Amino acid sequence: MPEILAKMAENRVTHALCVSVDLPDFPQVLELATTYPHIYASVGVHPDYEDTPEPSVDDLIRLSDHPKIIAIGETGLDYFRLKGDLEWQRERFRRHIRASRATGKPLIIHTRAASEDTIRIMREEGAGTNAGGVGGVMHCFTESLAVAEAAIEMGFYISFSGIVTFKSAKDLQAVALAVPMERTLIETDSPYLAPVPFRGRMNEPGLVVHVAEYLANLKGMPIAEVARQTTENFFTLFKLPEETTHA
Repeated sequence: MPEILAKMAENRVTHALCVSVDLPDFPQVLELATTYPHIYASVGVHPDYEDTPEPSVDDLIRLSDHPKIIAIGETGLDYFRLKGDLEWQRERFRRHIRASRATGKPLIIHTRAASEDTIRIMREEGAGTNAGGVGGVMHCFTESLAVAEAAIEMGFYISFSGIVTFKSAKDLQAVALAVPMERTLIETDSPYLAPVPFRGRMNEPGLVVHVAEYLANLKGMPIAEVARQTTENFFTLFKLPEETTHA
């Protein structure tokens, strides 16, 4: 952690969100957030985790009742890694949305090879701010512009990881160019998907600066403006106190 925090500071990454993927590991996630004032956390169970304790809505509500827990998730659907009857995945996703609505904390949504069902369930459960929900972020986005626009219509942000810097990601780069900056976030998805020129190495929060640089070049704008807007979006989405932005 000292090296990771030092690299964050060196690259002027002032805050980070540690995302929960299952309940057995949640205590470590929470401990990280409570140890460091500039690190926050979420609570949730990733759709790829089949053989893990299943969260109830009440579990998610109870575990999120902490000032450093600022989001519900990672949740969503993944039909790429898992096959067969995935109704359990859809039901898990619905419970996370219901917990988000109950707590007023935004969702962190993962979708892979499942965008149609993801958007459908988001609409059916009222995940969007246009339906009385809280909204959230489409994390590590790799889908089409149509999916991005459907999520934005529901009040969601679109978050780009190191994938957007890959030479093979032409379609995603076109999406990133089209998504307005006021709805754009950047992330690592650490320890995976390190951006160019670090592709293939372990990712870490300090490397998110390279995603910002790529978006700045793609959109023809100063990196300072990308940094300012994505930082502002982070604090707005996760409803952090204004004074926190100056930490």
